[in-house]
Amino acid sequence: MCMAMMTRGRVASLPMERTSTTTSDFGELEQHRSELTAYCYRMLGSPFDAEDAVQDTLVRAWKALDRFEERSSLKSWLYRIATNVCLDMIKSPQGRARPIDLGPASPPLEEHLHTEPEATWLEPMPDPADAAVASDTIRLAFVAALQHLPPRQRATLILCEVLRWSAQEVSELLGDSVASVNSALQRARAKIESTNIQDTTALDQIDRGLLERYVKAFEAYDIDALTSLIREDAIQSMPPFDMWLQGRDDIFAWWWGPGIACKGSRVIPTVSANGQPAFGQYKIDPNGGYTPWALQVLDVVDGEIRELTFFLSTERLFRLFGLPPHLD
Repeated sequence: MCMAMMTRGRVASLPMERTSTTTSDFGELEQHRSELTAYCYRMLGSPFDAEDAVQDTLVRAWKALDRFEERSSLKSWLYRIATNVCLDMIKSPQGRARPIDLGPASPPLEEHLHTEPEATWLEPMPDPADAAVASDTIRLAFVAALQHLPPRQRATLILCEVLRWSAQEVSELLGDSVASVNSALQRARAKIESTNIQDTTALDQIDRGLLERYVKAFEAYDIDALTSLIREDAIQSMPPFDMWLQGRDDIFAWWWGPGIACKGSRVIPTVSANGQPAFGQYKIDPNGGYTPWALQVLDVVDGEIRELTFFLSTERLFRLFGLPPHLD
């Protein structure tokens, strides 16, 4: 079930005690869903939590629309509600994480493969229909860096740096002074800069031939071909496992060692995730055909693959990305 289908289902379940005229009012609110979803995703690090937050935001706004006094724009009013919803939903100051946030790289040995019960993992999001949203500010590395900020600093940075709100507008939304907003923004910028987020190639500038060669090489398990595509210092992670690998040699040692069951996989292109190429990987099913194994998200820099993230929560993610539950 794709995001659009989820959205249609949830809108249809709205309370119906209001008049037909307010139904059109909800349609006006609904026009802001895409940008609110991108905002809530940056705040929460999960497309599922973001969708819940936006739905809660729109329902709250719809119920309170007759009390909206238009002292601010409808858009800023919605963002105020969405921010409060997100702040309520954030369970801890440390947001969702990637495996590389939790410790150093591990040797490519199966005994290092385990999960962290307390960890809540960053999840990928299909690129929104609004092309303006699919930018560097939705990339996995940037969203992960945001999770290191205290929640209110996180909101301040997103509103000021990503959405280009003024400090005055953010102060009105958060109920803080302009001086407090500027101070929080300065601390947030310093924290983000300390994470050393590296540049990556924009999706529309990636050589499609490179991605086609990657799919062909991975399906063939052709290490020579993969060597020419993957950087020597590449990294790989497989959430929800906390182990991550540093270096092409260790990645290949894993693929030909504990990960050898991936040999013979099918790899299906799907919609991009966080402005990055994404693929559904299906392993051979002993009962016939191919069964879901991972959503692969690639980070490409200067014509080479720098990072491979294999998200293994296929029951949640394959439906979200429109991938079939089984291949014949």
